[in-house]
Amino acid sequence: MRRKLVLTLTTTRGSRQIFLHQLLAWLLLIFLLLSAASFFVSNWLLVKTQDDLVSLERNHEALNEQYQLLLGTQRLYISELGDLGESLNSLSSEYAKLKEENALMGSSLSDLESRLGLSDRGSAQTLEQRIELAQVAARQRLFMLHSIPNGVPIEAEQINDSYGMRMHPILKRRKMHNGMDFKADRGTPVYATADGVVEYAGYRKGSGFGNLVVLQHNFGFKTYYAHLQKVLVKSGTFVSKGQKIALSGNSGRSTGAHLHYEVRHLYRPLNPKPFMQWGLENFDLLFTDVEDIPWESLSAMYPLNQAGPQ
Repeated sequence: MRRKLVLTLTTTRGSRQIFLHQLLAWLLLIFLLLSAASFFVSNWLLVKTQDDLVSLERNHEALNEQYQLLLGTQRLYISELGDLGESLNSLSSEYAKLKEENALMGSSLSDLESRLGLSDRGSAQTLEQRIELAQVAARQRLFMLHSIPNGVPIEAEQINDSYGMRMHPILKRRKMHNGMDFKADRGTPVYATADGVVEYAGYRKGSGFGNLVVLQHNFGFKTYYAHLQKVLVKSGTFVSKGQKIALSGNSGRSTGAHLHYEVRHLYRPLNPKPFMQWGLENFDLLFTDVEDIPWESLSAMYPLNQAGPQ
């Protein structure tokens, strides 16, 4: 008879016998079940871990790409900051230069306003208005200075005879002298004292002027240039202020080389002296010293009636 190991379990409900081979069988079955469960769980955990590792690796790569992108952006940002700094430095330099130029311009504008007689009108106006007003005033003055005779017509050694009554050097009697006589060598250039048109250019018989140039100017003015050696312009042509129109000489009724210069308004001779002294620095002087001309009517003429900013 085979021997069997028997375990007896006694409880309050009674006794129960368990054979050892049955216990071993149950233990083996449980072990196999646990091993199988452990195998499947381990494989599941391994697969899940691998998936997590793959996901982590992808996340790492994505983070690395983002880091590189951020690094590049940071470098670009730093570069842009550097460029911006340079631009700001350049702008600051330009601003300082502009302030200096504005100060110089303001000084120049004040000087121009003073010369134009506008210095007492600029305090209540903007810089743009002051510049515009100065431009209008300058254009008006330049137009007048190009239209009405002013300055001297020749670089002369001296003035021999002025405007007024005198003892005529040839006729030997007192006679009205309608102009200025400038002592000058033959061939000295003679210049137009204003823009105009040549009314006469040539030898004037019976006048005593000899070779003569007569220029018509704006507002009814004329200038006469007499006793010339040579005439350089033709009748009917236009001339500009400062243009060389003749060479001084001794033609006609004359005792020596000189230039006889006259200023006339509507055929009436005027004293050339105020016109010779007139310029931008004393622009208003002519309109007060020469009283025989109705200057007030000029204000209605274009472009003199173009007012600047109020």
